[in-house]
Amino acid sequence: MDGSGTPQAAPVLILLGPPGAGKGTQARLLEERFGLVQLSTGDLLRAAVAAGTDAGNQAKDVMDAGGLVGDDIVVAILRDRMAEPDCAKGVILDGFPRTTGQAGALDRLLTDNGQAVNAAISLIVDDVKMVVRISGRFTCGACGEGYHEAFKPPKQADTCDVCGARDMQRRADDTPKTVMSRLDAYHAETAPLLRYYGDKGVLKEVDAMGDINAIARDIAKIADHATT
Repeated sequence: MDGSGTPQAAPVLILLGPPGAGKGTQARLLEERFGLVQLSTGDLLRAAVAAGTDAGNQAKDVMDAGGLVGDDIVVAILRDRMAEPDCAKGVILDGFPRTTGQAGALDRLLTDNGQAVNAAISLIVDDVKMVVRISGRFTCGACGEGYHEAFKPPKQADTCDVCGARDMQRRADDTPKTVMSRLDAYHAETAPLLRYYGDKGVLKEVDAMGDINAIARDIAKIADHATT
């Protein structure tokens, strides 16, 4: 409740950041600390299709035809998910919205629910350092343990510290050229969205190049203000 004794609407946080900025890690930490639920549009689409909901069936028809799922279907799936009991304490949106059109659709959905975006948290990165961070990562193909050439190499070259397998794998698109291209695309796509939430006074920026725990503390301060 707020100071007047009126029940407070469940908070809605948005995490914005390019690939490799740590959105997934920080979302999990927010879930643990505040009881919020991370909602990733990719996961929501797959779950709705698997569950055979009306919106999920519509999405499946579009995807089977090789098309892109429209904003109206994504918003319908999001509306269904946010109505479930575990979202009562609030949600963290990851991967949506991506455009100002989607942001407007989200605002209309939240208005219908008596909610609003409490904070759009932009994880700020250094592009050159991000290229090094992403292009140097690889995983054990047997157990999934993650490694990095510079920051976390295995104790014995090409051998997993956890399971001893010698099956190190890299994503084909984790090359410096491809990573820089993804970063450029992210900045171009997100710039209007940052202005949108900046104009609304809910945009918050966090330096995402430091220690994970320090980043988590900065985000937690924002979340704490948004959830009280």
